[in-house]
Amino acid sequence: MESINWDELELAAKEASKLAYAPYSKFNVGAALLTSDGKVFAGCNVENAAYPLGNCAERTAIFTARVQSNMEHIEAICIYTPTEKATSPCGACRQVLNEFGPTMVVRMICDSDEVLETTLDQLLPYGFGPKNLLDAQKP
Repeated sequence: MESINWDELELAAKEASKLAYAPYSKFNVGAALLTSDGKVFAGCNVENAAYPLGNCAERTAIFTARVQSNMEHIEAICIYTPTEKATSPCGACRQVLNEFGPTMVVRMICDSDEVLETTLDQLLPYGFGPKNLLDAQKP
């Protein structure tokens, strides 16, 4: 991947947040990811009255990318929250992101000018992933 079009990802994440179903938290999150073949997929959070059954924007984007393109690798993700401070992905999302791009670039944006940018391996040091399982299967 030559470069990341952050303008495109930021716009897609913000647009996805408008579709969030968040009647309980009112925390409308949007995420947009870039796959290794240059495709962009977006997702929003979807809450449920049985709180644990909701889904975060990041995982919605990942599951959508997998279904629509058989995605295997993520280069970057942009996460938008309607806050004054940028918000990082939850632990569950970090783990699922790790499955598809342990070194992906993660950009977090919000309603202010604050932008946080890092890599997933910085957000999830010593992450558990496919390599751990493959190592366990070696004789």
